Amino acid sequence: MTSLQPPSTKDDILQYLLKQGEATAQALADHLAMSAQAVRRHLKDLSAEGLIEHRAVREGMGRPNYLYCLSRKGRDRFPAQYDTFALSLLNTLAATVSQDQMQDILHHQWQRKAQDYCRQVGAGTLAERVNRLVHLRQAEGYMAEWHPVEAEDGQLGFMITEYNCAISQIAESFPSICGHELEMFQMALPDCRVERTHWLVQGEHRCGYLVQEKP
Repeated sequence: MTSLQPPSTKDDILQYLLKQGEATAQALADHLAMSAQAVRRHLKDLSAEGLIEHRAVREGMGRPNYLYCLSRKGRDRFPAQYDTFALSLLNTLAATVSQDQMQDILHHQWQRKAQDYCRQVGAGTLAERVNRLVHLRQAEGYMAEWHPVEAEDGQLGFMITEYNCAISQIAESFPSICGHELEMFQMALPDCRVERTHWLVQGEHRCGYLVQEKP
């Protein structure tokens, strides 16, 4: 949130939905240590503001339960470094050069950014480097975090999760940019294998990257 005021309960609800994708009023109440009735009042206000949406899920013969998630307007409340000027500039460039030239320009831009990441990430253990990379992403407006995981093959690694996209407006018009992000992480951690596990572009509520050292 960009407000200078202390985070409110509504802010906490929006952040929880950003991380979880969707949740019931009871799950939110448990997380916030509030009554479900109080949470529903906040959800009603957030729905009226157009910041959240809901869908009914029927289990058995009882009343349907409701799952809440962020709307597009709700996602736009979170930090984004790139504004409409950048999108306008790219659209102008796309109208000026050929499609192949446009792809080359975007590719070279992400290569330069990857090299900058690699320089700032520096040396150290994989955990230290992943931590630095996540902090760089956070500074750019991504709500990013990381934690250690054990992959299916038993090898230890780290999961980088990003719950919002700081370039979502640009990615909608130039989806190839998202492909370059995976390439950028691979270049920033050259001794590692980086695999995309979740993708906002495919309708999921987060982007996820599994990072493992190469054997």
